[in-house]
Amino acid sequence: MLQSLPCIAALFVGSALAGAYPPDAVDKLAEESMSKLKDYLAKNPQGGCTLETAVKRKEWSDLADKERQEYTSAVLCLMGKPGLMTAQAPGAKSRFDDYVAVHIQQTPRNHGSDPANSPLFNGNESSMSGNGAKVAHQGIPIPGAPRPYNLIPAADGGGCVTTGPFKNMSVNLGPIAPTLQVKANPRSDGLGYNPRCLRRDVNKNSAAVTTANYTLDLITKNNNVYWFQTVMEGQFPQGKWGVHAGGHYTVGGDPAGDFYVSPGDPAFWLHHAMIDRVWWIWQLQDLAKRLTEVSMTRTMNNMPPSANGTLDDLSNLGVMAPDVKVRELMTTMGGLGGKLCYIYV
Repeated sequence: MLQSLPCIAALFVGSALAGAYPPDAVDKLAEESMSKLKDYLAKNPQGGCTLETAVKRKEWSDLADKERQEYTSAVLCLMGKPGLMTAQAPGAKSRFDDYVAVHIQQTPRNHGSDPANSPLFNGNESSMSGNGAKVAHQGIPIPGAPRPYNLIPAADGGGCVTTGPFKNMSVNLGPIAPTLQVKANPRSDGLGYNPRCLRRDVNKNSAAVTTANYTLDLITKNNNVYWFQTVMEGQFPQGKWGVHAGGHYTVGGDPAGDFYVSPGDPAFWLHHAMIDRVWWIWQLQDLAKRLTEVSMTRTMNNMPPSANGTLDDLSNLGVMAPDVKVRELMTTMGGLGGKLCYIYV
């Protein structure tokens, strides 16, 4: 991680799949909830981490063009540095790939707008690059979902990204669970070297389940972490894609549509900053309780069956960072021994 610091100094921003729009119901809830955080910090000081000193993570449309380009330049910087995981993951050619490889290894343990024309995907030099070229494909299959929710219709992309700062980007790892036809990885674990172009199918059909009304219901109607996590991740047998899966499929393509390899698309990091923000707003509604709530088992969908997760489980991020207990990552204000100190604005 320390070798990445010169690159990632500009990466600490948050984003939603949105444009420069007026505050929505979720934004207003977050603003209203700041008083709860202020009261909590007054009773539970977090050392030098205060609302005044906290890093402010911003939505993409609130960044100036120069700030957006600083972010994409930082991502390209990571892509230009040699990887540290080549011995165990031959496809991890860069420091950016290292993050993808760790996500692949961690996946079994963890896991109504017009996005194509938003500042995020409009394809100019201050975007996260544009949509993929138009390519005919079947759409995105959703295993286990009933008709008609078992297939997200294809949108206007599917091919290689040809505009913006990542137009020449190479995806090196995966696939493992692709949503498009992609050449197989030489290794069954997806960690082999498998270079190909970045592909996207930016999809408004998926974006429809990530809008403010869905997110507001997620935050306000789920009073324990089990149901918050269950609804957020998606209830596929009921035809509910969820805010998390819906965001992945909004970007779509390869590797964003592959939930193992999805960090290989730079847009992944912005979507997961938004997921972190949603969790943060949910926590703000009852900080005394929710800063210590964890749920579910240590394996994805409990396959294979495993013990329940606890606050004492280790992060296991490999070369990315030293192991820490989950309890040290539960708050953005003073977590990790005071190293975490940020809020969303």
